[in-house]
Amino acid sequence: MPPPVLDVRALSVQFETKEGPLRVLRDVSLQVAPGETFGLAGESGSGKTTLGYTILQALAPTARVTGGAILFEGRDLLGVSEDELRRIRGRRIAMVYQDPRSALNPTTRIGAQIAEVLEIHERAPARAAGRRAQELLELVNIADPASVARRYPHELSGGMQQRAVIAMALAGGPSLLILDEPTTGLDVTTQARILELVADLKRRVGAAILYISHDLAVIAQVADRVGVLYAGELVEVGPTADLFAQPVHPYTRGLLDALPHLDGLRGLVPIEGRIPRLTDLPPGCVFAPRCDFVAPACTAATPALETVAPERRARCVRWPTVLATPRRSTAAAIAPETVASDAPLLAFEHVSKYFGGAGAVARWLGIGAPPVRAVDDVSFDVRADEVVALVGESGCGKTTLGRLAVRLLRPTAGRVRFAAPKPTDAQIVFQHPDSSLNPMKRIGPSLARPLVLRGLRRRERGRRVRELLEAVRLDPDYGARRPAALSGGEKQRVAIARALAMAPQFVVLDEPVSALDVSTQASIIRLLAELRRTLGASYLMISHDLSLVRHVAARVGVMYLGRLVEIGAVDEVFRAPSHPYTRALRSAVPRPDPAVPGRPIRLEGSVPSAQHPPAGCRFHTRCPQKIGRVCEEAEPPWARASPTHWIACHIPIAELSRSSEEARP
Repeated sequence: MPPPVLDVRALSVQFETKEGPLRVLRDVSLQVAPGETFGLAGESGSGKTTLGYTILQALAPTARVTGGAILFEGRDLLGVSEDELRRIRGRRIAMVYQDPRSALNPTTRIGAQIAEVLEIHERAPARAAGRRAQELLELVNIADPASVARRYPHELSGGMQQRAVIAMALAGGPSLLILDEPTTGLDVTTQARILELVADLKRRVGAAILYISHDLAVIAQVADRVGVLYAGELVEVGPTADLFAQPVHPYTRGLLDALPHLDGLRGLVPIEGRIPRLTDLPPGCVFAPRCDFVAPACTAATPALETVAPERRARCVRWPTVLATPRRSTAAAIAPETVASDAPLLAFEHVSKYFGGAGAVARWLGIGAPPVRAVDDVSFDVRADEVVALVGESGCGKTTLGRLAVRLLRPTAGRVRFAAPKPTDAQIVFQHPDSSLNPMKRIGPSLARPLVLRGLRRRERGRRVRELLEAVRLDPDYGARRPAALSGGEKQRVAIARALAMAPQFVVLDEPVSALDVSTQASIIRLLAELRRTLGASYLMISHDLSLVRHVAARVGVMYLGRLVEIGAVDEVFRAPSHPYTRALRSAVPRPDPAVPGRPIRLEGSVPSAQHPPAGCRFHTRCPQKIGRVCEEAEPPWARASPTHWIACHIPIAELSRSSEEARP
């Protein structure tokens, strides 16, 4: 075996805080070989990103390494000078961050940003650096790289921005590439392309890759080996196939049980409790307070990371018992149990929403840009006591429909009818709680504000705030905290509690768990199911995660470029027949099983502009089943696949059913 590119040995890192030392990494050891992808998994707050920053020696001033070594190509990075570190960063070691917008300069063209890396590290002339920048954009599968190189970041989609950041990371020819949650927040087709790109780069570039993610389904598809971090400790390491087939540590088993499956029968079983405070760690095994296998020996001393099988290590004294105990094969029902009323609570009637565009005079003169057709002639309803989901790629119009539902936007054409007596009977939970919570206000006053609008007196408001916090499984003392003191999952719980403060009949859930780790995601989805049963509320759930939708919704609508292309009962939409676009979305969902590699249907090209949508069927420019000019010229008719299932496609239902069955793995 060649020596590892990266060899982390007994690494410990802590942050100095007012509450005392925050021990974010403790005794972490791992190796990444040339041409290998090592997946690093764990919940938010487990220390994954901190490890990446420590390797780069880019920690905050309050952090310090308290022990261990980081050997890169045989040299300990903890002992090199700052000048040498600057020569290594970006050239020999490169990092791709979770949010490409934070890594790209909004005022500089894409090509210039990539060329700058070459000019700094390779001392390449400007013209040669520009040519190489275009070659790198081509390497990451960006069509028309010369054109993209001249664009600014805001002119690229999220997936293209992420590829541009990867191209920038590859500019120096690194030996080690650190990818920190590179697909979080991306829709499934864009995610599938990034994962294909990672696999292709490993073959073509030969760099060692450290892939950091909370999504084990993604890690199952890209990693050769996996390490699982919990509260700063590495608790299990092993080959990907072995670890997924037979997890040894109870925490790994819990993460896998929390993963939603596309069949809707397995997953979403949350790990009870939460990661302990790193300033007040429990005695013995740090996972013991949440473990189903805990015994007195677990709290007596911190277990060592011991070898339990060839190439496998686990930090657990009870691992033989874990191996001998069968895994849970099914999840408790989360999908709605009640039959929805026939009466629509919310109805979209031929609704359109356009943004921008030329004014009346400019239109009469034939000048000016056309409007962005975010939503274009969409009709469907949400019945009382029903959960309806909307899925589709980024930019398809899902969020715009959600905002139209709660009157944050007014339709350009058509009508949104809401049967509830008061507008406050409709609420929304936004995707990013950071942007919807006032960072200067404590949680208690934020939750009390809706209660003031309802006319509750001060004493009643205090009691109700405590009840809301308990309803979303937060201690009452959270009312005194500010958002910065909460984890991502805790902030989302507060956002849900605030929406529920008005006792709504209808709630829009806009990607409520897309950025959360799998256990927190499972916990919040179960919480939403329980609250819905208590309140009798209806949900419109917006998501790009088809596995999650399969567990939660009664009906699902599929959107593409502002149009609804399929709608029906969730089981019907997830099996044959289905629209070619739905099939592509379904095939792109990463499978949490390395033994069953994904086979995504490749959609050529990118989503067309919503300012200039194609004539005929809007999907025809990317459709792998296009049947001819009729797709290019005529709007597809709605065809009835069943009494509750409709598909907008020129292909006959019988043929759609046959092709969907043939494509099923």
